[in-house]
Amino acid sequence: MSNQGVSGHAPTGFQYFLYKTWKSLKTPMPYLAFAGIGLWLLTYFLLNEYWKIFPFFKIPGPVEVITEWLSRDPIWGTSLFTEDYYINIWVSCRRVIIGFALATVLGVPLGLFMGWSKKFKDYTFPVLETLRPIPILAWVPLAIVMFSGFETPIIYLATLASFFVTALNTMLGVESIDESYFRAAGCLGSKKRHVFINVVVPGSLPFIFTGLQISIGVAWFSLVAAEMISGDYGLGYMIMASYMVNKYTTMVMAMLTLGLVGWITSAMVRAAGNRMMRWRAKALGQGGV
Repeated sequence: MSNQGVSGHAPTGFQYFLYKTWKSLKTPMPYLAFAGIGLWLLTYFLLNEYWKIFPFFKIPGPVEVITEWLSRDPIWGTSLFTEDYYINIWVSCRRVIIGFALATVLGVPLGLFMGWSKKFKDYTFPVLETLRPIPILAWVPLAIVMFSGFETPIIYLATLASFFVTALNTMLGVESIDESYFRAAGCLGSKKRHVFINVVVPGSLPFIFTGLQISIGVAWFSLVAAEMISGDYGLGYMIMASYMVNKYTTMVMAMLTLGLVGWITSAMVRAAGNRMMRWRAKALGQGGV
């Protein structure tokens, strides 16, 4: 029986999203997630405001942060009702999206070819392994020298950090494909380009999307580090600027916003991966355990 709605038409992406959301509400997962966040906030409150345990009492408490966050007339000038708050979020999101997209476009093909061709890997892998351990902060002065303005160096750093993760996970995905698939394709007379398109790319998709989930997180923390040093807007700039003028409540608010936005972007990448990998779930279901 085909996967169709009542009207006989295949479900749209939005209908599928609603269906998955409704199914998830029938499981303990979302409620455990909210319980975990609530437990964390309670612990934060007890350590900071109730017991005042060192060193937690030195930072703004959850009541103070949430009150400022929701205030229409914030004491420190930034809240959900101020324009600059959303400008900083948008600027950081735009930079991450551009850096993540560039890292994906460059890293996935490179990883595919490194995993598929041993000769190509012998040329490129040593270079990658030499550059990869260099901390992203070490690239900051070079990025400022190479590129003018605030925007390009920050995007370059976010792209660079994500690129290594994406390329290496993609390469591992190709290397994880069972050799029998290549032998079977060879016996059937498949040409190299057909093997690449029909075996290498689909077989490495689970590793690619695992790498992309890690990559988006790496893009965020490299971006924030860059914004703290070279930036005029963004959540990283907001955190550092608030620290420099002792606006610690705004600083914690920006950190929590960063975590929330990062979580949402990771969930979006994971949802896209699950959407593209439904064929794999069907194959595993048909194969049994």
